[in-house]
Amino acid sequence: MARKRRTSGGVDKLPSGRYRARVIGPDAQRHTRTFATKADADAWIATQRTDMSRGDWIDPTLRTSPFSQWATEWLDHLRVRPNTYRQYEVSLRVHVLPVFGKRPVGSITRAEVRRFIASLLDAGAAPGTAANARKVLRLVLNEALEANALKANPCDRVRVPRGRREEMVFLTPEQINVLAHEIANPPRPKRHPARTYPQYGLLVRFAAFSGLRPGEIAALRVGRVNVLRCTVDVTESASETDEGLAYTDPKTYERRTVPIPRSLARELGELIAGRGDPDAFVFTSPEGGPLVHSNYYSRHFKPAVIRAGLPKGTRAHDLRHIAAALMVSQGAHLLSVKERLGHSSINVTYDRYGHLYPSLEEALTDRLDEVYGQTTDESVRSRFGHVAEFDRVEGVRSDGESGPHLDFYKSPRSDSNRRPDAYKAPALAN
Repeated sequence: MARKRRTSGGVDKLPSGRYRARVIGPDAQRHTRTFATKADADAWIATQRTDMSRGDWIDPTLRTSPFSQWATEWLDHLRVRPNTYRQYEVSLRVHVLPVFGKRPVGSITRAEVRRFIASLLDAGAAPGTAANARKVLRLVLNEALEANALKANPCDRVRVPRGRREEMVFLTPEQINVLAHEIANPPRPKRHPARTYPQYGLLVRFAAFSGLRPGEIAALRVGRVNVLRCTVDVTESASETDEGLAYTDPKTYERRTVPIPRSLARELGELIAGRGDPDAFVFTSPEGGPLVHSNYYSRHFKPAVIRAGLPKGTRAHDLRHIAAALMVSQGAHLLSVKERLGHSSINVTYDRYGHLYPSLEEALTDRLDEVYGQTTDESVRSRFGHVAEFDRVEGVRSDGESGPHLDFYKSPRSDSNRRPDAYKAPALAN
């Protein structure tokens, strides 16, 4: 029996009276769809063939798969830092899936994405929360786009208004010392024995003069502290996950060596003296275990901020900003600040701390003013006793003197637009 030749498509009438359209896609698979009329089925086949010829063909089967299926696959294959994964998972579960989870991925439009962002903002969500939800939605839809289930990502060209950047808090060295004292010596009820935390006072000073991130401080190990060279090697960062603490590469994956003041290095040396294990942590919990930043922040840092009378908005991360401000105040170049803080590029450093540099601009202008003063008539009088008149063509002073200091007035040509000499006709021979 002769095998029936496989065609590129066609329409079949079903027993129910509906019409089934079928095409063979570029993936060599048959794709079908049913319609109420034969005209609709023919139009669908024509559209599929046109898209194939243009290279715009979209898999009809994948296009109708639910968004939640794509989201699950994307999350399962996501390889990012623990904190980033946690943020994406929460945003997907809380904001994105309740709206788009059951929708066919191909039915999501740009207008719906705009309405989704607007609804989040109208409900009181911060611009950062809305931006993160849009980012997660866009990343999931990119998976569908790469799998040929979409022609374009509907999140493209959908903007989220920028929120107000959280204001930095800058403390003076005196305020840093007050904060360090308060966190090291908390008040205790009379019926409880006195208890101090000197390592947390040192932690505050270390953060304010090194610029390390809280996660990098929590992951700092004894073997990474060089007391003699006054440096610390930043190679890890601690992140809190649902399973506990995770230690990964620093943010931006930038390992670096950070110099610290000698006095601070001496205090670190006293803290870690006697700890033979180089993998032991420098800063620990009160019980000696790994430092959990959220516990340290709520139980020790924030109460100390209140007792010290500092601005209520002071955060542990502000100590990193204070370190940058201290560097700038001492005339540090922006590139040095970038290297110590471990930023991915100098543009990030300038965007965050460029406003701290106007005073240096004023100092630079003052120095240029001093140099400019050396080119004025007063400076010439101080050198020659009077202001000389110069012949700018020949480089000779009006008093007849000349010298090397006048050579810059000379021109390689005495006249750049010199007229030709008068033409003299030769005498004619008789």
